[in-house]
Amino acid sequence: MSRGRVLSGMRPTGRLHLGHLFGALDNWIRLQEEYDSYFFVADWHALTTEYAETKGIRENTREMVLDMLAAGIDTSKAPLFLQSRLHEHAELHLLLSMITPVPWLERNPTYKDQQQELTTKDLSTYGFLGYPVLMASDILIYKANYVPVGIDQVPHLEVTREIARRFNHLYGEVLVVPEALLTEFPKVPGTDGRKMSKSYGNAIYLADSPEQVTAKVKPMVTDPARVRRSDPGNPDVCPVFDLHKIFTPKEERDAIIDPGCRTAGIGCLDCKGVLLKHMLPALQPIYERRRELATRPDIVQEILEDGCFRAKKVAGETLAEAKEAMQI
Repeated sequence: MSRGRVLSGMRPTGRLHLGHLFGALDNWIRLQEEYDSYFFVADWHALTTEYAETKGIRENTREMVLDMLAAGIDTSKAPLFLQSRLHEHAELHLLLSMITPVPWLERNPTYKDQQQELTTKDLSTYGFLGYPVLMASDILIYKANYVPVGIDQVPHLEVTREIARRFNHLYGEVLVVPEALLTEFPKVPGTDGRKMSKSYGNAIYLADSPEQVTAKVKPMVTDPARVRRSDPGNPDVCPVFDLHKIFTPKEERDAIIDPGCRTAGIGCLDCKGVLLKHMLPALQPIYERRRELATRPDIVQEILEDGCFRAKKVAGETLAEAKEAMQI
C-alpha cells in the first residue's frame, strides 16, 4: 500500500477497439508501474442493461480478457480477475445497499440519461437503479486510494465516496474514501468520423490484422470540404488527423501532415499512407500477442485464476473488517 492502490474495471462488451486502448488500457498499463493496481472484468455490471440477453456475456468476457492481456496488462504486477468470481463484491454490495439513501441513486446522472437513450430496454429495475452501490463495493472492497476516471465520470465516483463516508460515520473508520485520478483521454474517431463504437460499425479492433486495419483506414472520411486533390484541407476537422495525433510523431505532424493538408501539398491518400506507416507497427505486437493467447486458453485461465486468488485475499480481509464493524 506504500505506493497507493488503484482499482479499475470494464464491462464485457466484446472485442476492444482503439477507443478502449487509448481511453483506458494505455492508462492502466502506466498505472500498473506506479501503483498497486487491480483490474477486473465487470461481468455482473453487464447484467444491469443486458439481463434479458445474457448469452453473449461469457464470449464477450473472453474476448475482452484477450485484448487486455495483448495490450500489455502485466498480471505479475496487477491482478486481472472476473468480478463474478468473487462473492465478496456481492456481499459488501448487500451491506452497503442497506445504508444508501435512494435519492443518492436517483440523482445519478447516468440513471436518467441511459433510460432516455436505451429506450428499447426496460431499465426500471433495482439492479439498474442500484448499480452505483455495486460499483462502490467493487472499489471499496480493495480499499482503493485512487480510481482513474475522466472528468465526466467524477459524479459517479462521488456516490462511492459518499457511501464510504456514511459507512465510516455509522460503524467506524473501516473503508478508504477513494480519490479520482483524473485522466485526459485522446479523441479516437471511428472510420466514419463519429466516436469509435462497436454499435456504429466504425471501429478498428485490437484483434484486426494489419490487412484489416489498412482496409478500414484507406476509405476513412476526411475533411468533408476537401472534395478534390487540389483543394486545401483543415486538419482540425479531419478524423484521420486525430489518429495522427496518436500514432505519428509530433515533428512529422507539424512539418509534413498539417501544412501539407492546409496547402494541398499532400492528398488524403498520402496522408493515410503516412498514418499507416506509424499505426501498423504500433498495433502489430498487440495483434500477434492476441493471436498467440487465443490458442492457449489454458494460460488465460491460469492468469484469471491467479488474479482471482490474489484479489480474493484482499477482498476477504476488507469484508471481514466491515462485518466486524457492523457486528454481524
